[in-house]
Formats: sequence, C-alpha cells, structure tokens
Amino acid sequence: MRNDPAFTATAVLARVGGPANVASVAHCMTRLRLTLADPAAADEQALRTVPGVLGVVAAGSDWQIVLGPGVVNEVTAAVAKSVADPPGPPGRAAGQDDRTDRPGTAQTAGQSAHADDHDDPTTGQGDPAGEGVLAADRVGPAVDQGVLAVGQGVLVRERLRRRNATPFKTALRRVANVFVPLIPALIGCGILAGLNGLLLNAGWLPGLTPALSAIASAFMALIAVFVGVNTAKEFGGTPVLGGAVAAVVVYPGVAKVTAFGVHLAPGQGGVLGALAAAFLATRVEKWCRGRVPGALDVLLTPTLTVLVPGLVTLYGLMYAAGAVATAIGTAANWLLATTGAVAGLVLGGLFLPLVMLGLHQALIPLHATLIDQQGYTILLPLLAMAGAGQVGAALAVYVRLRHDVSLRTTIRSALPAGLLGVGEPLIYGVSLPLGRPFLTACAGGAAGGAFVGFFAMLGTKVGATAIGPSGWALFPLLAGNRGPGAAAAVYGGGLLTGYAVGFAATYLFGFARRPRVAAAA
Repeated sequence: MRNDPAFTATAVLARVGGPANVASVAHCMTRLRLTLADPAAADEQALRTVPGVLGVVAAGSDWQIVLGPGVVNEVTAAVAKSVADPPGPPGRAAGQDDRTDRPGTAQTAGQSAHADDHDDPTTGQGDPAGEGVLAADRVGPAVDQGVLAVGQGVLVRERLRRRNATPFKTALRRVANVFVPLIPALIGCGILAGLNGLLLNAGWLPGLTPALSAIASAFMALIAVFVGVNTAKEFGGTPVLGGAVAAVVVYPGVAKVTAFGVHLAPGQGGVLGALAAAFLATRVEKWCRGRVPGALDVLLTPTLTVLVPGLVTLYGLMYAAGAVATAIGTAANWLLATTGAVAGLVLGGLFLPLVMLGLHQALIPLHATLIDQQGYTILLPLLAMAGAGQVGAALAVYVRLRHDVSLRTTIRSALPAGLLGVGEPLIYGVSLPLGRPFLTACAGGAAGGAFVGFFAMLGTKVGATAIGPSGWALFPLLAGNRGPGAAAAVYGGGLLTGYAVGFAATYLFGFARRPRVAAAA
C-alpha cells in the first residue's frame, strides 16, 4: 500500500495543508511541483517522512517534492485529481466547491477558505503511524516546551523560505515552469533526430529518412509557439493568445518586414523572443481586462492583445532577442575554446548544488537557445558530469559502509537512475544526508567537466541535440563538430573520469576519521 501512488498523493496533500491549499500542480522529470496558497500551513519535516519522498525543496509558495522518474507522473495525476475535486467539509453539498475558473490561469480560488481541511502541521493528524510528528513534539512531556520548540521551528523554516523567495529566484523558477513541460517533446524529437542522422550517414532506409527528418524537426521549428502558450499560462494570460503572439517569431512572412534597416529572419530571437513576446501579451491582456467595457471585451481585448505585442515583437523584441541569443552562443563557444578546462571544472562542480536547490531548470532557456542556433547545446555534457561524480561517490559509500544494510539498499535502488542521469535519489537519499560525500561528489563532477572542457579547448566540441537526459541516456543525443563518434568518446571519457574521481575522493575524504581508542579501553 505504501507504494501506491494514491497513498503517496494523499499523504503529501495531508502535509501541505490539504487539497484546498494547493493553487497549482505540475511536475518535471523527477519532482512534483506545487504552488501553495498558504505555505505556513505545510509541514516540511513531516513531508520528508512520507515513504517515497526523496527530498523537499521549499521556497515561499513554490514547493518541489522529489519522487523520482516514473513515480512522479502517477503521483502528480493523483494529486491533480484530488485538487480538482477535493473532499468537501461537513454540511456542504457533494460536488459543490468555492472554486472560480478564470481564463488562462491554473489557480483554484478559495484555497484557504476552509481551515478545517488542513491537518495540524505540529501533530501530523491523519498519520496513524505517527510519522508526521515533528521531533520537537517528542522533546518531553512538558506541553509548553513542545509548543515553544515547534514555534521556533516554524519561524526558522519561514525565515529560510523568505530568504530563498527573492525576486530573482522567483523569476528563475517561473521561467523554468515555462520550459519544463516541453522537455518530453525535446527528448523524443532529439532522439529521432539522432537516429535519422545515423541512418543518413550510413545510407540506410533512404525512403524513411525524409519522414523522420520532418517528424524530428517540426517541433523545434514551432517551439516558439509552445513557449508562448506556456508563458501565458504561467503568468496568468490566455494561452492561445500567448501562442498567437509568439507565432510571429517563426512566421515565414516576417522576412518581408524591415526593422532597424535590415530584413527580419524567421525564428530570429528564438525562444527568448517568444518568451518576451508572450509575457508582454499577458500584460496587455490584463490591462485591457480591467479597462475595456464588458460588451466590447470579447472583441477588443484579443485584438489588442495580439496587435500591440505583435508590433513590438516585430519592431523591437525580435531584433533585441536575436542579439542576446547570438551573444549567448558566441560567449559559450568562446568560453570553451579559451578556458574549456576551467569552465568545465566550475560548471561540473557547481551543478549538484543547483539541482539540490531546484534552480537547474533555469538553464533550460540557454540550452534551448543553443540548440536553436547550433543544433546542439555544448553546456549539457559539461553539466552532466555532476551526475557521474554522484555515482562514483555513491559507489564509494556502498563499499565503505558495508554494515549499513538500509543505506546500501537505497544505493542499489537509486544507482540505475543515477547512471541514467537522474541524480535526485542519490542526492537526497545518500550523499546529502551524509554531508561530506556530497562535496566529494561535486569534486568528481568538476573533474569530469574539466576533462570534457579540455578537449573543447583542443577543438573537439561535444553537444546534446536535446535536453533532459544525462548520464548514459545522453549518448543517443550526442553531437559535435567532429562527428558523433568523437563526441561519444570524449563524453564517455568524462563520465569515467567523474566516476573515478568521485569514488576516490569519497573513499579517501568522504568520512570523518574515527578517534583511536586505547586497547585497555
């Protein structure tokens, strides 16, 4: 029963304040992402005790619950179902609720109107096993002491949430929310593009390759539209209007438009231009909704929402975003060509902390821009070395702690996902709780990144045609300036370097030295 997605969803909702406290539900490859109406009603400590929960990243109203690949899809579906049709309090008619649907939003109004629906975060109510009880409640029989400890714990957690909920971090998370839903399509189309490339190089199935090319390339050709739809959805606009404005970026007819004395090119500005255009559309739409008379709203608001941002996109955003996108590509190429080993060491060493904080998704626009420009992103193989260091560190822990049956079981179950580039189970289940192995895993990632970056300095660039997978799962997506064979060789060497350094650093320095005890003792 503990492995049942419905059980996990129920346990999670009970510890985040109930379904009525959840404003939106989403997920990425490994994490359930919740927006809470009242973060103070959630109990982070109790949430971590739920079986199957590998970790929790809480920042203000945005909560990310690490569940692992595959499982997260099923639990998210169960959570979304409960949030869409929450159990009503006594005395309310079946099916009746206080929700108000608004166009273009994923909000559920009235989230905090039913205080009775919330579990007491200090008692773990609804948890028959007592797993949700805070440690502070077990301090002693003195009730006042327990209440004081709980109150202090709540204050500390709230202080940490406020520290993390800076405007910059909030903006990064919201931008990440735009691109995370696109990852499955990027992976699928990227693998098909790689397969098509192999068939073309080998001269096999010439009748099939044009069809594969069309299937693999169609999504990337229209990715700006999907970015526009998700941007409007994330920032409270009407999704189809956001997509309509973003579609201007990739429309072939823009080649006839002259801005700043030059003709525009279809796709100029890429996903960055689409993101900016759709965001502007949401602002215009909200401005119109509050000022246009109701009788004219259905006609004027959509028209102005498409017209004004569309003109701004053509005569400003596409040019500016194109310049930024070009600068990103130039800077990335220069960085690896001149300081590749150092850049790889820094990027590979710092990526695990970004994953731990949930900020790694903010890099997706950079990857998407590079893929749109060059056909592959040269940053992802460097960042993927962090997972190699994590695997090496976990293997060292497995060897050193032979008598810790529980931890070794966790490593055995999480290692396959780690080899395929899903690092959260090993991070939250092994290295981070132990402390030092997390740092030595970062050292392994830094070494692997330096290896790949060193070959970039020698002229062999390694890139990925899609984002999402890493580890061994990235091999089908590899590309480079010297062909897939050279890219695979360099990337494989980086993985082996990360494994070896992560293992050695953890084995030698990942554990505190035990003090020597006299034989007479």
